[in-house]
This record gives sequence, structure tokens and C-alpha cells, in this order.
Amino acid sequence: MNFDRAEQALTRARFHCHRFASGQDAAQWLAAECSGKTVGIGGSMTAKAMKLEDRRRVFDNLLRCEIPALIIARNMEIFPELLEIARKHGRTLLRSELNTVELTSQIIDYLNRALAPQITRHGVLMNINGQGVLLLGESGIGKSETAIELLKRGHRLVADDAVEIRRVSDSLYGTAPELIRHYIEIRGIGVIDVQQLFGMGSVQFDTELDLVVQLEKWVDGKFYDRLGLGEEMYSILGVKLPYMIIPVRPGRNLAGIVEIATMKNRQMKFGYNPARDFVDRVDRQIDALTRQSEEQK
Repeated sequence: MNFDRAEQALTRARFHCHRFASGQDAAQWLAAECSGKTVGIGGSMTAKAMKLEDRRRVFDNLLRCEIPALIIARNMEIFPELLEIARKHGRTLLRSELNTVELTSQIIDYLNRALAPQITRHGVLMNINGQGVLLLGESGIGKSETAIELLKRGHRLVADDAVEIRRVSDSLYGTAPELIRHYIEIRGIGVIDVQQLFGMGSVQFDTELDLVVQLEKWVDGKFYDRLGLGEEMYSILGVKLPYMIIPVRPGRNLAGIVEIATMKNRQMKFGYNPARDFVDRVDRQIDALTRQSEEQK
């Protein structure tokens, strides 16, 4: 095997270190680069077939890369020289029982979430009938009280007061800060532990956001949409979500209204808009009456 091209291969290896899920895979790739061959993972050339001094040189070249860790997949045995060289360069060695494909997929999925853009919003996040609903509104408007009533109806709490929202691809996912997870604060009562009070089925770690509901005080004389023809959107981290404004006044059952808003949002996702259907029905009725009037003339 010709190792005179090791420096050139090492330069390319610095851009490919993330591809390796085991020391054997990395050794195969680097050895193939040095020999001018292309050997994929699972090829006939293995680190065990190499001479000890060649294997040490390959591992040393590999671990010079400033990588956070080298993960050995399939629970494979770690070469003693690999462990020694890892200590020499101060690199971390990890081992997993998963195969290379499964391990890589899980790491990518985790990093996509952990490194995603994040923002914190004041509100309450609930999972209602499988949909993530973010309740917004000024302090004291009744968001937490609405959440309690929704919990009694069998829905799940994700976060109260502070909602951490991450953008993963074109979707938004919300969760609660670790310190206040599963807790709700109710004025006059104090802090309650939802998981202990309502059971394990009443809480959820995170959920995808599907709808934003704004609670605001009822203002006499202000125009509120009574048909629902307008489809307003609310932008968070560049992702637009359906947005509804619900005016609050004594006697209104907010939990029931939010449930209905969630059910309507699901209908609209499947292409059915009850407001447009109603308007079309009215138009057809007017057209029929107009034709009937013309025929009588």
C-alpha cells in the first residue's frame, strides 16, 4: 500500500470525518484514498488486514482531525492502538450497538433539533386532538385557566408561561424549559404539578405547532370576523401558521371555543372551509330566488 499520498488524503479527510461511524470505516476510506482505490463501507479491505504500523499511521492521521468524537458502530472491538492514539490527541471514543445507517440517521435527527433556530414566546402550548395549539395573550387574560379546562377535557399540556419554539426544516416544534416543565401557575391558587394532579397522560414533552390562537379582551364596537372567510397567518421564525383571534368576555366558554377552533383548523387542512361552503349555499339560494322572480315576470 502506498502511503506517500497520505498528506493529500488527510486534507480530504478533514472534510469527511463526519462520514465515519467506526474506526474500521475510517481506516478503509483513508487507506483507499492513499492507494488510489475507492473502497466503500463493508468492502474487502479491513483494518485487521493491515500491518500494525500501517494501521497506527492511518489512525494517527485520522485522529489529527479536530473532531468532537469518533463513534464505533455495531459494538465493534476497539483496537488498542486506536485507544492509545485517541488519548494522545485528546479525542473522544464512543461505541454504539446500532449499525452505521441507524446511528447516522439518529445523530442527524438529533442535531437538526438541537441546533435548530430557537425562540421563546410567552403563552401556553397544548396538544388538542393531536394538534399543537399555541395560546397567546396578555398576562391575566385567562390562558392558564383555559389550559386547566382543556386538561379536564382530556387534552395535554406541553408548556405554560414560557414556550421554547424550534424550527426544524419547515415545521415548528414547541416544548417547555426544563425548570417549569409540567407546571402551571394559577392566580389565587399558585403553582400546580399537572403530571401529579391529572396523571401521566395529561402532559407531553413537545409537539408540532399547527395553530396560533390569540386571546384578547372584548372591545365594544370593534369588528370581529363572524364568518371566518379571512385566513389570517402568524409568522414564527419564518414559518406561517393559521391564526385566530378570540375575544374574551365573561360567560364565554374559552376551552370549548378553542376546541372548536382546533377542529375547524383540521377541517381546513383537509380542504373544507365551512364559511365558504355557507357563502356558496347563500349565493345558490339567491340565484334560485332571482331566477324564480324573473320567471314570474
